[in-house]
Amino acid sequence: MYQLLAVCPMGLEAIVAKEVQELGYDTRVENGRIYFNGDAEALVKANLWLRTADRVKLIVGQFKATTFDELFEKTKALPWHEIIPDDGQFPVQGRSLKSVLHSVPDVQAITKKAIVEKLKSEHAVSGWLDESGAKFPVEVNILKDNVLLTIDTSGSGLNKRGYRLAQGEAPIKETLAASLVKLANWTGDTPLIDPFCGSGTIAIEACLIAQNIAPGFNRSFVSEKWSIIPDGLFDQLRAEADAQADYDKDIQIYASDIDPEMIEIARRNADEVGVGDIIQFEVKDVNTLTIDHDGPIGLIGNPPYGERIGERDEVEEMYRYLGTLLQQNPQLSMYIMTSSKEFEYLVNRKATKRRKLFNGYIETTYYQYWANK
Repeated sequence: MYQLLAVCPMGLEAIVAKEVQELGYDTRVENGRIYFNGDAEALVKANLWLRTADRVKLIVGQFKATTFDELFEKTKALPWHEIIPDDGQFPVQGRSLKSVLHSVPDVQAITKKAIVEKLKSEHAVSGWLDESGAKFPVEVNILKDNVLLTIDTSGSGLNKRGYRLAQGEAPIKETLAASLVKLANWTGDTPLIDPFCGSGTIAIEACLIAQNIAPGFNRSFVSEKWSIIPDGLFDQLRAEADAQADYDKDIQIYASDIDPEMIEIARRNADEVGVGDIIQFEVKDVNTLTIDHDGPIGLIGNPPYGERIGERDEVEEMYRYLGTLLQQNPQLSMYIMTSSKEFEYLVNRKATKRRKLFNGYIETTYYQYWANK
């Protein structure tokens, strides 16, 4: 059994924890961190299935340290040899915040030296370690003198699904797009509109959710080459994930953007992941959007924020039109992420629910308007 850690931006902890729990594991939540225990299968499943987490890390140890000697000795005492073989590569990245040991280069160097000494001792290696084998990215994170030592099991971030062949100037991360869909509780049973689709990320993630396609199905992970992962386990769990997908589910997703070039990019990205024949893409100005549907329908969007000079009036007009759509369509549920503090005023309606989220370094609010019952 291992101590595992799923990391995510602040504001998404509850939804990541729910995903981990749905995989069958109990969780403990801190800011940006979801802790859970599991075996090698848990490690693989988390990487294959977590849609909203940034990475999955294996915790090697936690302790308090206020001197570099203490950091060295306590790091060396941990069972690194049980995970990293004698030829393993283990680059060390570090962070230190509000701690006595504030020099990150020194923290990294001492952590590296301690692991080297431990591996040489346990693997009976004299001289230099080879470091030509599988990669084990180590991170030492110190907060208020509390040290957390982890090994990244994902490699590239979990947002790197492998389907985004091209993108616009400010693309939304795939993990955040999936979070917006999850927070809207959309499962594919009602039509969905994204009128600001850009490179298609929200629409594509919605399609993957509706069809129950594992987000990590078509990519590789750094831990696939680790000896602690049983041979064939990744392939086995990928096959099981494929069997669980509902490729024939009837889904209605409409994605539009005012920029023809972005629509072409979105189509290519959707084709790459195999959902290009499901999502209906169209070049359209949101201010001409009409909804011709009698039943419940959802709208999820990440519109322009109007932060550039000259864009504000245009964006505010767009937000007012979204309010008009809400007024005209009582069965419309609308979910909009924006940095605008005046969104509710412009829409002329208080949101049913709000949630603070971060789109990269931009603080935003996810305004949720639920349809009238």
